[in-house]
Amino acid sequence: MNLVKRNFQINPSFFDQLIYDELGRQRDSINKPPATNILESDSQFLLEIAVPGKTKSDFKIEVNKEILTISLETEKEVSENDHLYHKKEFDYSSFQRSFTLPDSVAVDKIDARYNDGVLKLVFPKKKESLPQAKKWIKVK
Repeated sequence: MNLVKRNFQINPSFFDQLIYDELGRQRDSINKPPATNILESDSQFLLEIAVPGKTKSDFKIEVNKEILTISLETEKEVSENDHLYHKKEFDYSSFQRSFTLPDSVAVDKIDARYNDGVLKLVFPKKKESLPQAKKWIKVK
């Protein structure tokens, strides 16, 4: 009697990967928010969120006290002619991100724009929080 060990693949086959990707796709898209960049300059903060294929009206942006909340929820239309995706990583049918704004932000001057798949929010800093020019004091 011969004992044969089963060969386990270190890398799953293409077919196995498709099955695992399809099973985990919905879970991953819910748990993985869109990519975000936050930049700061002397006069403002800039927040960029990558959400391709949406419209301006899809976004809801709210500031409540010092919490900024950005949400998106769209209905997914299913048609009989939909393509069979082998892998689909970007499908932001809904998400919600919240950020705590620093005290230095002028909340009444926040500007939001959506262009080329990127939502950009500009947060100007309050005048009193901007860097002050050097002032020399003469000793008397």
